[in-house]
Amino acid sequence: MSSAEKIVRSALPNLAKRHGHKFDHGHALILSGGFGRTGAARLAARGALRIGAGLVTLGAPPSALMEVASQITALMLARVADAAALGAILDDGRINALCLGPGLGLHDRATSLVDAVLCGGHLRLTRRVVFDADALTLIAREPQRMEALNEHAVLTPHGGEFARLFPDISEKLSVVPDRGPAYSKVDATRDAAKRCGAVVLFKGPDTAIAHPDGRCSVHTSTYGREVPWLATAGAGDVLAGFITGLMARGFEPIEACEAAAWLHVECAQAFGPGLIAEDLPEMLPQVLRALDT
Repeated sequence: MSSAEKIVRSALPNLAKRHGHKFDHGHALILSGGFGRTGAARLAARGALRIGAGLVTLGAPPSALMEVASQITALMLARVADAAALGAILDDGRINALCLGPGLGLHDRATSLVDAVLCGGHLRLTRRVVFDADALTLIAREPQRMEALNEHAVLTPHGGEFARLFPDISEKLSVVPDRGPAYSKVDATRDAAKRCGAVVLFKGPDTAIAHPDGRCSVHTSTYGREVPWLATAGAGDVLAGFITGLMARGFEPIEACEAAAWLHVECAQAFGPGLIAEDLPEMLPQVLRALDT
């Protein structure tokens, strides 16, 4: 049994919500992009809700409010036009996990939101934050954003995003060695986490997850766990939502990453070929029931 499966099984009584009020299970905030770019954030939010966050709010700009409102039911919606609006929402201490990046864009609003979380003072990073997709590109553009990260943050890059964030580490990883030992993905992920001070989840069929203190685990979707149909648009957004929801529920960032990565593959395996991203959150109840038998 993997360490991630042990984490999930040990947490089953809480994951099943056998007691408590909705606020006992955390409140996650997922920030959305503008009109026509809300799908990724909605996928992440659905993942956070399905994995058991007590409340999940989508923060959308004015241009996207009607689009989002017409697509959601159990999710809540808040107007987040700019950094000032985000700051006002985060004054609610019950919001204990945040995700930004999926569909966020690279324009002025997106930049201001990332800076509000990272460079507006470390007070914001007393909350657990997942930086995914566009947020990773924005962090890579300015060194001070990287310097503002801490152990409350999770970065979830794929190979291209990892290369933008850590170009020298990525270059070292791509070198074909003429003698051993080779520089591995585990080495690269550990070095990246140590450098930025955050948990790094380096995505792929061999997803590596590292903490700044050197702890690292590998979660493969190969051989008996091979799920090639997981290579579908939006799957990473759902993974970001799973991580955010688990952190809202009280999981430490590295444990949330390990459990989410394992459950992500379990959901894909349970569905099988033909999977699209929207199917992943809907498979969670079946996966968790099977674990509880």
